[in-house]
Amino acid sequence: QLSAAHLRAYYSKALAEGRKDGKSGGLSPRSVTHHHRVLYNALSDGVKSGILVRNVAQAVDPPRVSKTEMRTLDNDGVRVLLEIAKDTIYHPLIHLAVYTGMRRSELLALRWQSVDLDLATLSVVQVMHRLRGGRFIFEPPKTAKSRRMVALSPTAVLALRAHKERQVSDKILMGSSLYDQDLVFCHPDGSPLKPDTVTHAFADLMSKARLPKIRFHDLRHTHASLMLKANVHPKIVSERLGHASVSITLDTYSHVAPGLQAAAALRFDEGMAEIETSKEPAEKVG
Repeated sequence: QLSAAHLRAYYSKALAEGRKDGKSGGLSPRSVTHHHRVLYNALSDGVKSGILVRNVAQAVDPPRVSKTEMRTLDNDGVRVLLEIAKDTIYHPLIHLAVYTGMRRSELLALRWQSVDLDLATLSVVQVMHRLRGGRFIFEPPKTAKSRRMVALSPTAVLALRAHKERQVSDKILMGSSLYDQDLVFCHPDGSPLKPDTVTHAFADLMSKARLPKIRFHDLRHTHASLMLKANVHPKIVSERLGHASVSITLDTYSHVAPGLQAAAALRFDEGMAEIETSKEPAEKVG
């Protein structure tokens, strides 16, 4: 009995008053679009199983999602941010976010057993979320590509070594030891950091640094943009970020493309000039 009209009414109501967190208002178009995808896939399975004759979600357009303006920090902005954060407990977390492009949920779930400072690598094997009741859950990343190994730069390794040494010292003062299964970023007693607390602390640091307002997640965009501007191949950037495909990386960071294309055209021109100037005269025939 489900019809396209039912889905349209559901989407309209969700947009107007669909919040379930106790606050008034509706869900964002992006959230409702996720609902549409779930319904579409569920109904498709029903058709394949012979339970349904047709997928009515095919006749319904989900809400149009406007593209969020991406904000990133330039080299000076990153330097100022790290300087302001230097004497706070959040400096190691922000530093690794800038140097790896990892998601907040991935950083807060990172354990020392997934970090190899000798080989300068870390493995993203889980993410952390905090449920409405306050309970923390750890689970594998949603996609296979999100489960990945990330190479660490020498600067990132040094920062993590210093952070680990401080954690060891803190544990000794508390009469305990640091174990491989301990979280890399946590409270002194080893308990997880609250994602919202990290977000608010980051906003305060940005305000203190008098930098443009950006989200913690935008450090991920900053990392990607700086790497692309440094002529790192998009495929490598895609792998570091855990994107499903390089096309997602190119689409997401299309704002960097004009500069990359101009630089590529200039390099091609320089290469052609070298070919033209090194061209040897043709041998005479006969």
